[in-house]
Amino acid sequence: MPQNISVIIPTYNRAKLLSRSLNSVLQQTCPPSEIIVVDDGSTDYTEQLIKHDYPQVIYHHQPQLGVSAARNQGIQLASHSWLAFLDSDDEWLPDKLQKQQAMIGGNSNVKICHSDEIWVRNGIRVNPHLKHQKKGGWIFQHCLPLCAISPSAVLIHRSVFDTVGMFDESLPACEDYDLWLRMTCQYPVCYIDQPLIKKYGGHDDQLSRQYWGMDRFRIQSIVNILDHQQLSLQDRLAAHRILHKKLLIYIQGALKRNKSEEAMKYQQIQRRFE
Repeated sequence: MPQNISVIIPTYNRAKLLSRSLNSVLQQTCPPSEIIVVDDGSTDYTEQLIKHDYPQVIYHHQPQLGVSAARNQGIQLASHSWLAFLDSDDEWLPDKLQKQQAMIGGNSNVKICHSDEIWVRNGIRVNPHLKHQKKGGWIFQHCLPLCAISPSAVLIHRSVFDTVGMFDESLPACEDYDLWLRMTCQYPVCYIDQPLIKKYGGHDDQLSRQYWGMDRFRIQSIVNILDHQQLSLQDRLAAHRILHKKLLIYIQGALKRNKSEEAMKYQQIQRRFE
């Protein structure tokens, strides 16, 4: 069974949570070949924690450039063919990599593999809504409404990034949604229908709490896909349909908040794709 996996953990001022994530990687029944922590400008004791408690971890510090730049730096630093990502506030279950390796080992055509997840909000396990249900196969249309793959759950072959590009560093949020659209319109996705990660939420530093109107980033991603990707007719029609739905909701929200210039900007996009 292959062990050529690099784990990439981006982090920013999460020293208090980072040990949980790192320990979950070190406790894997099939450990990875290397662990890379990209510190995106932390001012807490992240560096001291890594160097003192986790000397086996490759540590890279950079100025604060955002999570996309941190993940992209990790991809560039990684030495191996398969790349696994773990957000520094999440944790893997012990057999996460073992089950994914077994899945990809049985199918040479698999380039992307993800799994179900356990959600924990403010310390309490919660059940995701039906719209958050994970799937496998050709899931581009399933990925259009919202983010349908968790970064912490995915295992990706390096060649995929050579084809579709890396995380978009111009996006302050929804950068994962953007990448999944670019990937799933060109690749099928393998799905393991059991939870292999714990995804934690509810803390104040989550990007979803920092930006009003998160759908504007998803709108940008769909526009980019429509402008620059060769899509099947069905995928293109689905992208148009979701784009119009998101534009309508976003424009109404902007007008309600007296953001008339913002509304006009997105009305122009609306007219372009009529």
